[in-house]
Amino acid sequence: MFGSVPRPLWSKLNPPDDRNRIRLAMRCLLLEGHGRRVLVDVGLGDKNDAKFREIFRVEDEPTLETSLEAAGCPIGNVTDVLLTHLHFDHAGGSTVRAGESLVPRVPNARYYVQKRNWENAHAPNPRERASYLRENFDPLADQGVLEFWDGAGSPWPGVSVIPAEGHTRGQQLVRIEGGGTVVYYVADLIPTTSHVRIPFVMGYDIAAIETMAEKRALLERAAAENAWVCLEHDPLTAFARPVAEGHDFAWGDRIAATPTS
Repeated sequence: MFGSVPRPLWSKLNPPDDRNRIRLAMRCLLLEGHGRRVLVDVGLGDKNDAKFREIFRVEDEPTLETSLEAAGCPIGNVTDVLLTHLHFDHAGGSTVRAGESLVPRVPNARYYVQKRNWENAHAPNPRERASYLRENFDPLADQGVLEFWDGAGSPWPGVSVIPAEGHTRGQQLVRIEGGGTVVYYVADLIPTTSHVRIPFVMGYDIAAIETMAEKRALLERAAAENAWVCLEHDPLTAFARPVAEGHDFAWGDRIAATPTS
């Protein structure tokens, strides 16, 4: 998760277990307004076998369904699913087993992903091959509920998507504005609070220099707007406001995670 950053630095705030695993969240974001209920990312899902679950120490609770229920939006009421990219920890919950078939887990929604990421997922480089599992997204296309976007855009009022390709080609971030507040959902550009530091870049990223440039640009923009950043993988902090700190960045105000966030 921290690439070339020395272990003594990252382990102070992210203590590993005896197998070098750290605790991470898979935090999805629900947007409601203008007659839509938009879910951003869907987590891992529950299709993985016992070996996979043991390697990653997968925890079942809270499920996507229980979290949506707690937010007052049963999964059947979600109208749209915006996928930042198709890695298994972001898109695995897109499908669920129904007998011998795989069907959309969010039953009444249309799904959206960048065309470039779809193409990347079907011709992945060797480093990403294990992260793109077709069972998570091909059934969406087969059943006609998947749509492709091409680059930046504003699909709904107050919602914009921003390409960020250092982590994987075709990743898209989300900017939300309403009621005088701006929120950025930054997916794997800034996965945890520790990654606010520009040099803290994941070993998973295919282009670390691009990630650092994209991160600096987003943090400068967010800090100028006094915006909140939603952290998808941080287990303790759900939202934080970035502030400039010399040539780098740190966090100002924070909103702690809850058991269903």
